[in-house]
Amino acid sequence: MSKHTFDPTVYNDSGNKPISAVLEKELTRRGVIKRGGALAAFTALASLGLTGCNNDDSDTETTSADLTLGFESIAGSKLDAVAVAAGYKAQVLAPWGTPLNDSANAWADDGSNSSEDQLNAVGMHHDGMHFFPLGEGTSEGILCINHEYIDQKAQHPNGATEESAGVRPVEEVRKEINAHGISVVHIKLMDGVWDVVTNSTYNKRFTAATEMDVSGPIAESDLDLLVTKYTTEKGNKNIARGTNNNCGNGHTPWGTYLTCEENWPGYFTRSDSVDNWTDEQKRMGISDGGTRYGWNTPADGSVTGEFSRFDVIPSGANATEDYRNEANGHGYIVEINPYNASEKAIKRTALGRFRHEDCSFGNVEQGKPVVFYSGHDGRFEYIYKFVSEALWDSADANPADRMATGAKYMDKGTLYVARFDENGVGVWLPLTPDSTTKDGQRLGDISGFETLAKVILNTPGAADLLGATPMDRPEWTAVDPKTGAVYVTLTNNTKRDNQDSDTKNDTNAANPRENNQYGHIIRWTEGSEATAFNWEFFLFGSPANSNADTNRSSLNASNELASPDGLVFDDRGILWVQTDNGASEVTENTNDQMLAIIPSQLDQSADGAPVVNNANQDQLKRFFVGPNGCEVTGLAFNNGYTSFFANIQHPANWPYTKNAAEETPADLNVRPRAATVVIMKEEGGEIGV
Repeated sequence: MSKHTFDPTVYNDSGNKPISAVLEKELTRRGVIKRGGALAAFTALASLGLTGCNNDDSDTETTSADLTLGFESIAGSKLDAVAVAAGYKAQVLAPWGTPLNDSANAWADDGSNSSEDQLNAVGMHHDGMHFFPLGEGTSEGILCINHEYIDQKAQHPNGATEESAGVRPVEEVRKEINAHGISVVHIKLMDGVWDVVTNSTYNKRFTAATEMDVSGPIAESDLDLLVTKYTTEKGNKNIARGTNNNCGNGHTPWGTYLTCEENWPGYFTRSDSVDNWTDEQKRMGISDGGTRYGWNTPADGSVTGEFSRFDVIPSGANATEDYRNEANGHGYIVEINPYNASEKAIKRTALGRFRHEDCSFGNVEQGKPVVFYSGHDGRFEYIYKFVSEALWDSADANPADRMATGAKYMDKGTLYVARFDENGVGVWLPLTPDSTTKDGQRLGDISGFETLAKVILNTPGAADLLGATPMDRPEWTAVDPKTGAVYVTLTNNTKRDNQDSDTKNDTNAANPRENNQYGHIIRWTEGSEATAFNWEFFLFGSPANSNADTNRSSLNASNELASPDGLVFDDRGILWVQTDNGASEVTENTNDQMLAIIPSQLDQSADGAPVVNNANQDQLKRFFVGPNGCEVTGLAFNNGYTSFFANIQHPANWPYTKNAAEETPADLNVRPRAATVVIMKEEGGEIGV
C-alpha cells in the first residue's frame, strides 16, 4: 500500500493552517471539498490517503468503482529500452553514481570513480522506494531508494580483483560497501523534467558501513546479543553497522521510510566447522564458503573491525574481543526519517529477524493497533504480521518526533506467522515463548527460544516449530486502501514437489502447483479475532499458451507474466504488479514488466478458482516493460498521480540517453546503470486512468 504522508509544510500540528490555493483547487476539482476551511480539507486529505492515515468517519472518499484503466495493454518488448503505454513518456532519473553533493565527482563510464565518490552518490541496483512530498508534493519531494546488491564487473574498471590469493583490495571493497544501502534523494520537477537537487540538506546515503541504532526485544534483552569489539569501543551495546541487501520497502502512517534487509546472511561467514555453529546461524543461512563479495578478506584499516566483522567466528575470549555477534544486528526492518538527515536509522527488531522482502501497514483506524505485514523471501519460508501494543492515534500522522512515534508503534507488540488451512481459512500463530508448538510443547521450554529476544533472533526457526505454512517465496505485500484486503506475491518455487519424503516440500492449500516456476498472488482479509483470516487465490502467473492447469487465470499474450514480485497499491485502489521473471516461456516474448488491475471491481473467487480468471482477465493490463536483462522493481507516486517512479535494476545495455524509451544502438555497449524511470502523460494528467 502506498499512502502519502501528512506534509508538515501544509498543516501545523493543530491542523489549523490553511492549505495552499493549488491543493485546495485540486481537492475542489475532485469534488471532495467545498472551497475554504482547513479542517474540511484535512478530512478530505485523509479520505484520499494523503495524511498517512484513513479517516473511516469520512463519507467523501472517492470509490474505486469510479475508476477505469485508461490505457490499452501493450505488447511484450525485447529491447534495450523501456516500453510504456501509448500517450506516455519515460525519463531516466538518478541513475547509479549520480552525485548527491559536491564531494562526489561526476559518474565516470569507465568505472574509475572512488569509494569516496560512491559514498556521496546514488547507490547501485535500485530496488524498493517511496516518494515523500515536499510542499504540495506534485513537483518536489524526497525519493528514498533501496540498493539491493552490486555488479562488480560494472562497478570497477576491470571487475573485482585480488591483491593476492583470496584477498580483495581495500579500495574496491569500500566502494562496494558504499554502493549498498539506501539513497535519500531530493528531487524537483523543473521545466517538465525531474532532476536531483544536488547539495540539498535532505540528501543522504546509508551504506553497509553506516552506524545505526537497534531497538525492540533484541536491544532490550539482558543477553547482550549485539555486543562486539566495536560496540565495546563505542560504549553502546545497542548499535549495528550497516544495512545490506535492501530489497523491498515500506513506509509508515507517520511519514518515515522502511527499508528491508533481505539476503543479508550471505554477507557473513563463519570460518570454522559448521558443527560449531549455533542452530540460529544454520537456520538463517550464514555462509560457510566465504562472504558474497569477499569483504572479510582485507586487513582492517583504522576503523575497528572494518572488514574482519564479516567473519563471525568466536576468535576472542568473549564477545567484547571479536565479532561473533555482528550478524545479530542484521535481518530487520530499518526505519529512516527522510525529512531529517541528521537522525540515525533505527533497526526495529520487534518485527522479526529473517530475510525481509518488504513491509506494508494495514489500513489504520483510530483506537486500534497498527499492523505491519512482511514476507520472508525464500523457498518454503513464511508470511508474518506484527500487531502493535499501542493503539493508533490519528494525531500521530503528523508528529513532532517521527522516530519517537516509530518507537511507540514498532518496538512493542506481537509478531505472528501465518498458517494457511484448507477451505480458505487461516490462523495467525503468535511467536512468543508462551506459544504452543505443533507438537504441543511450550515454545519457551525449547532450547534457543527461552526468551522473546531469542525467539526474535531465530524467527523462522520458531515458525518451523509452530507449524507455519511453507510458501513459494513470499515477496512483496500490499494492502487495498479501499477494502483492507492484504495481497502477497509468491514469486516462484521450482523445488515444490510431492516426490520425496520431505513433506515441507509438498504442495499445500496455498501453494498448489508443483514446480511452481511462474508464481502466484494470494490475498486475505482479517477476521474479527487477531488470529483469524480468510484467504483466496488472486492471480496465477503463466505463459499464455500453457494448459488450463498451469494457466489458471487464463492469461493471454497481452498480460502473460511469470514471477510476480513488486506489488503496490496506489490510494485510488489500482494494484500495480511487477515481475522478476526467469521462465523462458515468458521471457522469449517479453522482458520484465509492470501491469495494473483494480481488484475491488472484481468478484470474489468461487470453488477455489482465482479472482483473476477467464471471465475477467482482460482487466489485467500490461502498462510498462523494462529493457533487456532487467528487473522492474520499486514504485512510487507524486501527489496527484501525475508522475510515477519505477526502478530498473541490472539492465544489460541501458540507459543510452535520458529518454528511457530510446533504444541503445545495436553496435554500442554502454556501462549499464540501474536507474529510476519517471513516467508521465505526454499531455499531462493522472497516470493510469
